Amino acid sequence: MEKLIRLLKSAIKLLVLCIILTGCRQPAAQHAVVIPRFTVPHFAECADTVVDMGNYISHYSYELKEPLYVSYTLSRGGGSCNRAHYRFRAGPFTATASDYSHSGYDEGHLANAEDFAYDCALDKKTFSFYNCLPQTPRLNRGIWKVWETRIRALSQTKTLYITAGGIFTTKLIKPGKRVAVPDYCYKVVIDSASRKTIYCLLFPNDDTDEMISIDLETLKGTLGYPLKLAGTK
Repeated sequence: MEKLIRLLKSAIKLLVLCIILTGCRQPAAQHAVVIPRFTVPHFAECADTVVDMGNYISHYSYELKEPLYVSYTLSRGGGSCNRAHYRFRAGPFTATASDYSHSGYDEGHLANAEDFAYDCALDKKTFSFYNCLPQTPRLNRGIWKVWETRIRALSQTKTLYITAGGIFTTKLIKPGKRVAVPDYCYKVVIDSASRKTIYCLLFPNDDTDEMISIDLETLKGTLGYPLKLAGTK
């Protein structure tokens, strides 16, 4: 028995020495991703109007001064149009460039411009505040752009129905400016042939550069407004 106790003490000493010298530790516990369910009132409960831009449809909120979401069909997206001189255009009851100026947010496309770069007239139509949400530069130029590129690549072999929008609570772009900032942006991608959901993606509108894959019903239950997906009647 005494020999066993001495062996146990020696083993404990070796373990302590390992921790001190090499930083040995137990692996951290893995935490499940928690999908947000907002408890504060949402800004808008439905779109005030539907604006058909020809290549995409904007489900627009006058209260937010921006779309809740847009929807469009994408097939063989991409092209060579030069967008260097395009600027976002305002419309009735929309945000303006001055709202975004010095706000710290990008003018974030929902219907991606490069998706329509095969036709410069359609491409230019995406530069509208009917198709724009405030996004952090990290989101807009990071993981959001990565997924725009992946989805466009998929459109070379499949015709896709795409819906993209935001989840809103109480954030504003600037003090005194009634332009809402989404807490999250999302994309839903459906295969037009099978009508099956390929992707349902949630993106925190912050500097984490993260994406959360969720199921469609969970997304619908989180939005605070009804969602009419691209490709549905």
